Amino acid sequence: MPKPTKGPRLGGGPAHERLLLANLAAALFTHKSITTTETKAKRLRPLAERLVTFAKRGDLHARRRVLSVIGDKEVVHVLFTEIAPLVADRPGGYTRITKVGNRKGDNAPMAVIELVLEPVTPKAKAKKAAPAAAAPVAEETPVEEAPEAEVAESTDAEAGAESQAEGAAAEAAAEEAVEAPADEKAEEKSE
Repeated sequence: MPKPTKGPRLGGGPAHERLLLANLAAALFTHKSITTTETKAKRLRPLAERLVTFAKRGDLHARRRVLSVIGDKEVVHVLFTEIAPLVADRPGGYTRITKVGNRKGDNAPMAVIELVLEPVTPKAKAKKAAPAAAAPVAEETPVEEAPEAEVAESTDAEAGAESQAEGAAAEAAAEEAVEAPADEKAEEKSE
């Protein structure tokens, strides 16, 4: 059995709250932005998000579910034909609540709830991958071909890495030189 929302209802009983939220949702979809109290805006947000999700589906069953909440065919038509295509690429977060201070008469905290209709910009994941891909290209350049002026301009960390690479190359060359005469001496003794 569904349990009612904890705390006081907006405006009275649960039926009145349901109608009040439906009217706020209709006004939000009609005007794209409304000013109301913070409490009403916070209670409206999940309802409005759910209705926009239904509108994104766009089928007849979704339209009838939205009509059962809002009841105004013109508002539902606007939601399905104008708002849903604008938020089709957005995975969620169709509304934005901005606090605007207190009301002059009763000092109630006010907020503006609006639809987020701007196109979605993708995250900058490609930019992070590009420098990582460019780094191995810089490491592939041979150390011997680099002019001395460029080596002097490199940072201490780069110089340390280069000197380690040069040291490893020198050790490998020395081992080869030591092994080559030893192999030649072994061949001479066997003959």
